[in-house]
Parts: sequence; C-alpha cells; structure tokens
Amino acid sequence: MPMIDVYATAGTFADKHQLAKDLAETLKIIEGVPDIPMFRQNTAGFVHELPEGDLSNVDGDSNYIRVQVLTNAGALDRDKQLAVVWQFTELVAKAAGDPTLAGRTWVLLTEAVPGGWGLGGHANTNDELVAAARRQIGQLQAKKAESQGD
Repeated sequence: MPMIDVYATAGTFADKHQLAKDLAETLKIIEGVPDIPMFRQNTAGFVHELPEGDLSNVDGDSNYIRVQVLTNAGALDRDKQLAVVWQFTELVAKAAGDPTLAGRTWVLLTEAVPGGWGLGGHANTNDELVAAARRQIGQLQAKKAESQGD
C-alpha cells in the first residue's frame, strides 16, 4: 500500500490534488499491481506545503522538492526504482511549471519492514496483503460472472 509524500515551499504547485492523484496512479502502474479497489484506494499521495523559510540548503536556497515513496519490501526491483525516480521527477517539475526543478528534486525510496503495513487496523505482512488482494480479485471475478449470467 504505497504512500507518497511530497514536500515543497507553499505555492510551488497550482493543483496539489491532481499532482497527488497523478503520482499515486503512476506508482500503481509502475508497481504492476492489479487494478482493484484494494490498490486504488490504498495507494495515495500527500502534498505537504512548507511555509517560506522552512526549507534550505547550505547556501540558503529553498527551491527544492522532496518526494518520499514508501512501498512494501520488494515491491520495486531496480528497473522499477529507476522508473519511479525519473517519472516522479518529471511529474513534480511539470506540476510546478518549472522544468529546472528536475535538477532540484530529491526522490527517496523506502521499503516498509515486514509486518509494517497497517491497513484496516492490522499490521499486515506482504503475504497477508497478497492473500487479501487475491481474495478481492476472486470476489470481483465472481461478481462479474454473476452479473453476466443474469
């Protein structure tokens, strides 16, 4: 259940909601998970606006973006990691309307520890999440077959 956090100075993005949605959809596609409610409803982006002066590098510049992506362990092989970093960098620079931000965007990839995905009030292991996804796929397939039989 990936979570994406974007940190930038207030006013960097004109449409924060669309950026959060685009990042979530992009990550879902890169991960290659099934297009089921479990993943659609639990892959989310959060855009955090920092007040002017709350971000700085050593030289005092504050025109940076930090994106942190939290996924379950093993969800992103090396090719997927590279795709996330490249595509997210492009998405945030485009959303900011400033292509030069690509050079000042940091993307951090973090994996949750086993049993570290709290969903539905339970700390889920990867195996439990896979089993839940399979159950949901089966339920959706049964529902579709039932509606086609009417």
